[in-house]
Amino acid sequence: MFTGLIRQLGTLETRSSRPGGARIRIAAPADLLARAELGASIAVNGACLTSVAVDGRAWEADLSEETLAKTTLGRLALGATVHLEPALRVGDPLDGHLVAGHVDAVGQLLSRPVDEGIWRFSLPADLAPMTAPKGSMAVDGISLTVVDCGADWFTVALIPETVKRTALAGLRPGDPVNLEADPIGRYVARALALRGAEDRLTDFARRGWA
Repeated sequence: MFTGLIRQLGTLETRSSRPGGARIRIAAPADLLARAELGASIAVNGACLTSVAVDGRAWEADLSEETLAKTTLGRLALGATVHLEPALRVGDPLDGHLVAGHVDAVGQLLSRPVDEGIWRFSLPADLAPMTAPKGSMAVDGISLTVVDCGADWFTVALIPETVKRTALAGLRPGDPVNLEADPIGRYVARALALRGAEDRLTDFARRGWA
């Protein structure tokens, strides 16, 4: 599990094809590398990856075909800045929200102000029932609070500090981002769907946690 609080940034150095997927190498700060021992879980732009190699300046992870298909990691340009977060430890502060590191879908930045203010993103329609005003959404691994949402979009309010400490400043309209819905919303939507409550599910998607 993760919190969606980005304290380290890394650089995608290489990506090579391998049977069943690919391997990436990410340069990272020393404090992150200290947590990237073999077998450790590190979230990269919100996707939970397992460290398979590490040295004094970078660590490596294998990407399955599913990860390549469901996230942006297979299309990022070499040299791209990525968000890094080591796994949550028992006793660590939960400053964001619980993030599993399982990317639900890829959305797009639709519009943004110059720096702070309201940012608008697209999302697949099947994530709409799990998205609600004042709920949480992980965008490229960043824990953000939803301001408003519709059937295929949502907005978040970003302060300058968040933009400065992440790679969001480099995002432009049309750029893809990894999305992970709040796990609470996921289970509520699933429970309602299994009970055949289509009308309540539709109402939940429209009004949120009312």
